[in-house]
Amino acid sequence: MRKLIAFDDDTFDKLKQLARDRMATFQELADEAFADLFKKHGIPIDLKDALKKSAGVSKVSARKARSKTGRTPS
Repeated sequence: MRKLIAFDDDTFDKLKQLARDRMATFQELADEAFADLFKKHGIPIDLKDALKKSAGVSKVSARKARSKTGRTPS
């Protein structure tokens, strides 16, 4: 899917230079930036990340339940 995003001239020039310096495409920079944004806000990027996050939440809940009661839940 394609969407238009507007950048001011200075920002766009810096992005182009960064892409050249890293020998990356503008799309690769955008993918990395959005992946970092999702990670910062706890949004899974793909199914694998969603499953890891889901499994991690249930483990944390079990640990909290165990620490409150002093026993392991059955």
